Amino acid sequence: MKTFSAKAQEVDRKWYVIDAQDQILGQVAVAAANLLRGKNKPIFTPHCDTGDHVVVINANKVRLTGNKEENKIYTSYSGYVGGHKSESPRHVRERHPERLVERAVRGMIPHNRLGRQIYRKLNVYAGSEHPHEAQNPEAYAIS
Repeated sequence: MKTFSAKAQEVDRKWYVIDAQDQILGQVAVAAANLLRGKNKPIFTPHCDTGDHVVVINANKVRLTGNKEENKIYTSYSGYVGGHKSESPRHVRERHPERLVERAVRGMIPHNRLGRQIYRKLNVYAGSEHPHEAQNPEAYAIS
């Protein structure tokens, strides 16, 4: 018997909607990352994109536990002198609330070509509306 290896063009992709309202950021990110990678499928193959499309709604209402809203710091560096920037999740939520979820999910998928391909299947929206109704997405409950 030969070892099964999935091929990307043979994968049947579904669409899922995750409602992040009053959910913990880490749990939303784990669920989204697992769906994006395809870890919930029996045909999961680590070197192949076998995952589904994920739509996260209500990203502006996601929760952070403890004092992370004020004490956690997101940093970035442009590469230039004086190019260090840092801000708290509270400031990120005011400007671009969907970036909280996007950044958490990006850290949970591979940091290579495959990860960039997988990340393109993630759609995050601050409100409860999304333009993907035509794909008939299923609601995904976080336990």
